[in-house]
Amino acid sequence: MTTLLPPDAHATDAIARAIEVLSGRRVAVLTGAGVSTDSGIPDYRGKGAPVRTPMTAQQFLASEQARRRYWVGSHLGWRTFAASEPNAGHLALADLERAGVVNGVVTQNVDGLHLRAGSHRVVELHGTMRRVFCIHCGQVFDRRDLAERVEAANPWITVPDNIKLGPDGDALPESSDGFVIPECSICGSVLKPDVVFFGEYIPPEKFSEAERIVTSSEALIVAGSSLVVNSGIRLVERARRRKLPVVIINRGDTRADRKAAVKINAGTSEVLAALAKGLTGTAT
Repeated sequence: MTTLLPPDAHATDAIARAIEVLSGRRVAVLTGAGVSTDSGIPDYRGKGAPVRTPMTAQQFLASEQARRRYWVGSHLGWRTFAASEPNAGHLALADLERAGVVNGVVTQNVDGLHLRAGSHRVVELHGTMRRVFCIHCGQVFDRRDLAERVEAANPWITVPDNIKLGPDGDALPESSDGFVIPECSICGSVLKPDVVFFGEYIPPEKFSEAERIVTSSEALIVAGSSLVVNSGIRLVERARRRKLPVVIINRGDTRADRKAAVKINAGTSEVLAALAKGLTGTAT
């Protein structure tokens, strides 16, 4: 696990202000890819993030070759995700939920690390890499079982040491030639990971669940998201309409910095750990 560096003086002052703002309040949390970078998963827009052109749902459904490339990358990415561990930020949020401070976590990530860290009320806005479903008959499959099928049909496939992993769980393979695409074992149709592809909409019931976490809380923390994706900024607007204080933790600018009660320009792991300690009186 990454060793936490102490926040600098500016961040320390901002953390103290955030603790003052959040104390005594039930808090909703919105997280983005920046929360998982200390677990070895890159973000979309941070320093050193790879330039990516995400596959759209239309491309995936229209072309067998596109599906072949996607499934190679998705399998390699999932194997890497499965080997990642929750970091201090994930663990701090789980501690805050157990302490009754955090009311729920809404995440834009598909890595499942909040649940593995011990958070219970988690809304995965963009889906999860843990499940795969058939677009024809709707049958749902556990990703671990599907991975065994993929590797049995493609015994040559291995995770390279220099894999170019994306935060969406898709890697960039050197080649997909000869890869046998997994099919639904019930009807033989197309399988799709249970994630929201670029160009797809978040299911309305999923966004409503996220809204309920925000509107039933008394403050909002945004951690590791630049809020470029509209779903995130919409939730911030829901909080502002209810006059909830918003605390933003992110390296670099976000779309809501001017609307925040406190902006902390630092890493999410060390800041969330410090907030957990300050709000509960215990070290994480």
